[in-house]
Amino acid sequence: MQATAKTVLATALLGIAWIGVIGFGVRALLSYESAPGRVGVLPRTWPAESAIQRADDRPTLIMLAHPRCPCTRASIGELAQIMSQVQGKVVAYVLFVKPSESGADWEDTGLRRSAERIPGVKVLSDVDGVEARRFGAETSGHTVLFDADGRLLFSGGITESRGHAGDNAGENAIVSLVNNHTSERAETFVFGCSLTNHGQTGAGLPCLK
Repeated sequence: MQATAKTVLATALLGIAWIGVIGFGVRALLSYESAPGRVGVLPRTWPAESAIQRADDRPTLIMLAHPRCPCTRASIGELAQIMSQVQGKVVAYVLFVKPSESGADWEDTGLRRSAERIPGVKVLSDVDGVEARRFGAETSGHTVLFDADGRLLFSGGITESRGHAGDNAGENAIVSLVNNHTSERAETFVFGCSLTNHGQTGAGLPCLK
């Protein structure tokens, strides 16, 4: 009987420990998903040195992205939703960071192909993240919107958390700014991989703050 009691006690303690580990893991995951990425110095007007052509008759939207960031799949999906609601009213670009020393396969990803399939979106390469720095973007999925006069209207992410698709404040703000010329939000958090961490080239690139 004593041995049985010890076995039961040991099993119970192991069960409690396992539940604790699971709970800790869940909390860590939730914390990770809701932790925003870094943002650089934001230009309040269109950077004069930018090589991107800004429209002077409608707003211009730019998303800065890492071609191998799994979190950015959700951002590209939300961009498609935005474009379906602002057809013809905005000029849109997705700029994928490309290290100058990388090969042609660096950007040959499903993420880039998904962006290229969005009607009205022009996809370009951002060699060494030069444009990303000009627009203050340090995290994949960072999206900026400028008006026809080159004034910054919105800066931030268009997902509610890391890799989370669905209705969110960033998407709503952009659609409202383009269609109604007003919005309650001008900035949101950005969730995704670091645009400056070029060293990690694997398909399983972790999302970094």
